[in-house]
Amino acid sequence: MSEVKIDFYTKTSDAWRIMLEDIRAAKHSVVIEQYIFIVDSIGQQFVELLKEKVKQGVKVRLLCDTVGSYSFYNSLLPEFLRKQGIDVRFFNPVRPWRITNFTSNMFRDHRKILIVDDEVSHLGGVGIQEHMAEWRDTHMRITGPIIDHIKRSFEDVWENARKKVYIRYSPFSSEVKHYELIGNSPSIRHRQIYKAVQSRVHDAKSYIYLTSPYFIPDVPLYRALFLAAKRGVDVRILVPEVADHLFVNHARESYFTFLLRAGIRIFIYQPTMMHAKTIAIDDWATAGSFNLDSLSFFFNHEANIASDEPVFINEIKNHFYRDMESCREIKLEEWRKRSLRKKILELVSWLFHGIM
Repeated sequence: MSEVKIDFYTKTSDAWRIMLEDIRAAKHSVVIEQYIFIVDSIGQQFVELLKEKVKQGVKVRLLCDTVGSYSFYNSLLPEFLRKQGIDVRFFNPVRPWRITNFTSNMFRDHRKILIVDDEVSHLGGVGIQEHMAEWRDTHMRITGPIIDHIKRSFEDVWENARKKVYIRYSPFSSEVKHYELIGNSPSIRHRQIYKAVQSRVHDAKSYIYLTSPYFIPDVPLYRALFLAAKRGVDVRILVPEVADHLFVNHARESYFTFLLRAGIRIFIYQPTMMHAKTIAIDDWATAGSFNLDSLSFFFNHEANIASDEPVFINEIKNHFYRDMESCREIKLEEWRKRSLRKKILELVSWLFHGIM
């Protein structure tokens, strides 16, 4: 495999379909790393297929985040699957005696990775839970030499789950012919995605297109976006009409007045939940699990693909343009007329921005 090839899927149910097809074709190994793995109707399809593959002699490993997959973690199913031959681990278990240690429960494995036979990988924002089926997301099916780097990254987090090491892991930023696997972790030294985004925004000359379900930037990123718009860069932000976490709406909207005044355009996606996490800035783009909020910046383990390859950049840009057609644009004069209640909730949300 000499060339990296990436196929994109922009609807969650389509991503599930191709993931299941690749697992079904597995001959040697399947590894799944998931923030959200819920054994409802779609989760059961994955479970049944994994059980079938183990019977065929395929080595299967499943790594889930404890918080995102709590109902799975808190059931009898993991132990049953272990007895069937599936190696199941959970990242950073939440236990009652740790409730008082607030920060220990925040370091989550937010990555979404599937690797089949060390030949095909999947990476993006798609979780496994039935109510997500119609969501607009960005999911990538990847072949080529970068899979070796994705596999090493998985092995590192898999081993840390065994060692109960939840804050740091071996840094990775691995490039293969214009494509790069970049990661983020709670460790201050290992925040490659965060640093890359900050750097690209600071240096932007033409455009910045951001899509995120949760847009709660920290002060440095907000200031960099503000200054980019002021120097004439075309800055556009695309978010869902209503996020799946209600208070997040008020937190993101607390920035809107400042952003709109700076000339930044804000687009609200209306058809369904927008769960894609993509960034296109001039001659660079990235997609994966990384949100534009403090949880992804400072607390979560994340994985993205980044590239300066024109085909990849244009794909991300074209997704953005198509999504804009299903958006309403917020205008400053309209925004100033919002209710007093919304303004108060936005103000209150500032108390929690650092942990959202």
